[in-house]
Amino acid sequence: MRPPRPAWGVVAGALTMTACLSACALPFGNASSDPSVGRTLFADEFDGPAGPVGAPWLAQTGGGGWGNDEMQFYTGDLANVRVDGNGHLAITARYDGTTITSARLSTAGKQSVTYGRVEARISLPAGRGLHPAFWLLGDDLDQVGWPRAGEIDVIETVNDAGEFHSSIHAPQESSVRGQTVSASGTPPTPIAGTFHRYWMIKSPGRIETGIDDSSLFVVTPADLAADSQWVFDAPFHLLLTLAVGGNWPGPPDESTPDPSTMLVDWVRVSAL
Repeated sequence: MRPPRPAWGVVAGALTMTACLSACALPFGNASSDPSVGRTLFADEFDGPAGPVGAPWLAQTGGGGWGNDEMQFYTGDLANVRVDGNGHLAITARYDGTTITSARLSTAGKQSVTYGRVEARISLPAGRGLHPAFWLLGDDLDQVGWPRAGEIDVIETVNDAGEFHSSIHAPQESSVRGQTVSASGTPPTPIAGTFHRYWMIKSPGRIETGIDDSSLFVVTPADLAADSQWVFDAPFHLLLTLAVGGNWPGPPDESTPDPSTMLVDWVRVSAL
């Protein structure tokens, strides 16, 4: 019998480093039957036997709150991130003793998009304190920092995943945290624990996000404050994360599933 686990919220010390896992990206080709979608620039279907996820995905590891006082310690361990052998990428938050571990995958330095359609088919977990996300950061993050590099959140949910959140974060002279322009609300269909296509179309001076066949959010430079800067006509890399706790959405509790898993069926990037 498993011994009683501690309440969610106890975390080990922080560490920051980056680990590169083995390669398995697909070659160019037509990955969609949608005639409006152009040549595939990158696709990962996460097929093959169970094991480590491959390039261009990098496991960014460590604790320290990640700017939101989050409670998880990101690792590259198979217990937290793996190809599951059933055609999915599995990102799992769990207890390891008194530490909450999870995973944060990035394509930084390996795969970026300036303009195109970015899409992933994902089953998002639900539970108090859970914060799964599919998002992008500007490639010049290490040089200029956040939020000056820009952030695009294709989809985020928190807690019971009853609402969608989609946004951008732009640099703003009057705010060290920049300007957030966002949309949120009840999704067209319940999304917790079921697969849906989450997408973004990134074109000059315009970003649009959506779920399945529904548009969720459109933003252009006209939506920014006078002292904010549109930095989104530049290369951005992809991220898939499952955070736990923090200022948003708040801490988990005894009702939070342990483990909790975010499943990704595929990720595709295609030209406009």
